[in-house]
Amino acid sequence: MKVSRRDLLAGAAGVVAAGAAGAAQSQDAPADPSKVRGRPSRALGQRAAAEKPQRQPRGATSSGTPHQDLYGTITPSDLHFERHHGGVPEIDPKNYSLLVHGMVERPTIFTLADLKRFPSVSRVHFLECSGNFGGRGTATDLTPQQIAGLTSTSEWTGVALATLFREVGVRPQAKWFLAEGGDAALLTRSIPVSKAFDDALIAYGQNGEAIRPEQGYPARLFLPGWEGNSNVKWLRRIELSDRPFMTREETSKYTEPMADGSARMFSFLMDARSLITYPSYPITLTRGWVEINGIAWTGSGKIARVDVSTDGGATWTAAKLQEPVLPKAHTRFRHLWNWTGGDAVIMSRAADETGYVQPTRETLIKSRGVSGVGYHINPVTGWRVRQDGTVIYNAEPWA
Repeated sequence: MKVSRRDLLAGAAGVVAAGAAGAAQSQDAPADPSKVRGRPSRALGQRAAAEKPQRQPRGATSSGTPHQDLYGTITPSDLHFERHHGGVPEIDPKNYSLLVHGMVERPTIFTLADLKRFPSVSRVHFLECSGNFGGRGTATDLTPQQIAGLTSTSEWTGVALATLFREVGVRPQAKWFLAEGGDAALLTRSIPVSKAFDDALIAYGQNGEAIRPEQGYPARLFLPGWEGNSNVKWLRRIELSDRPFMTREETSKYTEPMADGSARMFSFLMDARSLITYPSYPITLTRGWVEINGIAWTGSGKIARVDVSTDGGATWTAAKLQEPVLPKAHTRFRHLWNWTGGDAVIMSRAADETGYVQPTRETLIKSRGVSGVGYHINPVTGWRVRQDGTVIYNAEPWA
């Protein structure tokens, strides 16, 4: 997804305004809270008035997670990134249904109550838009949220899609299924049946509650480790077939031109990637010890290693991974660095358990070409620390 400079600036202005409002509220706090009776209990918890993390809208169709404001690996549900093509629909759960038909023995319509009667599973996984890279230009005033805000990690709860497929009797010749959403875009994607019998879910829960409307309420397809667009939200229909359906979202869209003139299709897997979230723009450092930290993730199992460089990639040191390291989930990494006041470029590079190593910008351009950088772009990125302590994005233009 291409994002204009105007969209980025408008979104940033909204985040700054929200932060100013939070600061004003925090001024109302008593000087000595031990001398004043606190507020009574509430039906719903709220953040402290001084804490105002916000998603940053990018136009009308997406908003990014504020990675620079978060701790650990789980993304709060209200800060999980959103991406849609026809707006967020309002669906009455009482009227919700999921039709499973095509190459099956028993075509069936499932209500939400039906789905919840099946044995449930809960798993922690990341989700990422395949267009999750906002650092292609020359701008240096970019935050982690603007560079890679279209990824988040949640605990997802639902029914294994394999359970439903066994219930309807998927025929042996069925190799693909069509997933159709109930939004205004009627988004459709072809998915291999093998993924359904691996780890796919029909998710109706997120972080202990019902999934949020922008995440597909009341139920969505969830494909751990695969590009966000294939994880069809507001799921209303699944059709089994012996071949892919070649829909708009997998032909004219969500394909990757290659340097040799060919195009890569059905590139579902999200490759290993990492992002330093601190220090980052607009932080100003003081001399001394700094904990460089960030997140890493891969669609191919677990993160095996994250290396950190403080000299622009000349040398690398293994960072410490925060346990537990879960498969297909964000992993927090940390590295202590003694900044003495000189110019520096800090970078991170992830490797997963398959041996795959996060590529450099130059490697990606060699295989994809300058004009082919649209989806599945996961380059090593970093931050430039200037002598005065200010931190800016280390921009590396693609052309």
